[in-house]
Amino acid sequence: MGTRYLGRKLAQAVVTVFAILILNFMLFRMMPGSPERLLHNPHMEQSTLAELRARWGLDKPLIPDQLVAYVGSTLTGDLGYSIKFQNRPVVEVIGEFVWPTVLLIGLGEIVAIIIGLTIGAYAGWRRGGAIDKVGTGTSLILYSMPYFVIGMPLIIIFAAGLHWFPTSGMSSVSISSQGFLGQVLDIGKHLVLPLTTVSLGLIGSYSIIMRSAILETRSEDYMTTARAKGISDGRMLRSHAFPNALLPMVTIIAINLGYVVAGAITAEVVFNWPGLGSLTVAALGERDYPVLQGVFLLLSIAVVAANLVADLVYGLLDPRVRS
Repeated sequence: MGTRYLGRKLAQAVVTVFAILILNFMLFRMMPGSPERLLHNPHMEQSTLAELRARWGLDKPLIPDQLVAYVGSTLTGDLGYSIKFQNRPVVEVIGEFVWPTVLLIGLGEIVAIIIGLTIGAYAGWRRGGAIDKVGTGTSLILYSMPYFVIGMPLIIIFAAGLHWFPTSGMSSVSISSQGFLGQVLDIGKHLVLPLTTVSLGLIGSYSIIMRSAILETRSEDYMTTARAKGISDGRMLRSHAFPNALLPMVTIIAINLGYVVAGAITAEVVFNWPGLGSLTVAALGERDYPVLQGVFLLLSIAVVAANLVADLVYGLLDPRVRS
């Protein structure tokens, strides 16, 4: 990969992140209940109000003083202090909630990639067959359903009805009294239903796109040549069609990694999973704008980073895009 291509993509990512910082600053100061408006308490003495404004830097002009201070503190990792969580640093609060989301989304992506690409590849290779009709039809249904629509029936059937899995949460109340293996099993049992929900929500899109990529690959000249040489269908799919069809899938998967973190918020709320989704809902209820700013910034940077990874990986796989 050329240095010029790498530098151009990195510069684009930096400019995008800087624009997100400015948008993040302005957006939450235009919303009702922003820090400036929360100070408008008719029972608060003017001296106390002036002291709070000075402590929070609200006595200075919004632009450029407050904006420069916000950008500078953010670049140093200071995102302020939470209102809901007893004035704890926002970085510390988000750090506690981000790992359950990473666990849920990471495993969900792995399961969805394996199953979705497999179904899509065989559906595209056997176009019009039983696998294509059933797999594509199911994928379209899953693709059109939001996470909460998938999750609620799972709770009703497997948690409330059959009592196979817990209805919500990440662990039992008594998890601290269990050994290491017991804790792992307990978390795994709580993880089954939300993981299934996230995986099913992602499988549909991966399967549909992979099917289209396989159909396009089948018409290429090298596939006709391989068929003329007498290569079996299974080997053609594994060695020729599938690797070449992965090129567009790499981009889709990398970009989706950024967006799926935000999309999984609904799944976390349904299952009361203690991740960024539950944190966002709690912060909204208390108008904890420092935490909301931090979550918004984290999710936005995740999307930018995923796009950057997609561009770099695509550049490695296809030299044409580097020109």
